[in-house]
Amino acid sequence: MAQRTPLAAFFDPNLLEAGCDEAGRGCLAGPVVASAVILPKDFDHPLLHDSKQISEKQRDILRPIIESEALAWAVSVVPVEEIDAINILQASYTAMHRAVKSLKSRPELLLIDGNRFRPYPEIPHECIIKGDGKFKSIAAASILAKTHRDEIMYNLDADFPHYGWAKNKGYPTASHRDAIRQHGASRHHRRSFRLLPEVVQGELFK
Repeated sequence: MAQRTPLAAFFDPNLLEAGCDEAGRGCLAGPVVASAVILPKDFDHPLLHDSKQISEKQRDILRPIIESEALAWAVSVVPVEEIDAINILQASYTAMHRAVKSLKSRPELLLIDGNRFRPYPEIPHECIIKGDGKFKSIAAASILAKTHRDEIMYNLDADFPHYGWAKNKGYPTASHRDAIRQHGASRHHRRSFRLLPEVVQGELFK
């Protein structure tokens, strides 16, 4: 396995920084979840990295450690109905804004994973492409967003087991699309998304 690039502890040593990231933007079903995390400048853990680059077991190990040792953390959930009303990009921004607003300490700088962001009132931000693989606070936010969203999808799977959400988490896998073909779309599917390429979107919903 290739050695991972070490994560930076901060962008500006003189500012209180919050890393921000979201999970579920590319899913066909379920909410989009965002997290904002303020870590101590000296926080370190050997497993900490981009949530997509570590295993589910490692993410589950890290979640309580991050939640316990962070100076502040928050998670926000934007449901399917709101995603469909404002579109997934705006829903992702909204989720991150709500997470920042929920922090018990007000950050002085936001580190945003990605290349675009809707500015948060009176807090400057830096957009960092693949930032969850570059900065500890963004990696921590990616882990909290991912694990909290996975927990939601596990719970939804209990009532809708035929979609396989416990395994695919709502992402557009072949088996998930096959289940939509067979059973139609549930109330947890995003109506604004093209769930199946070959059918008219509205015909999937009953």
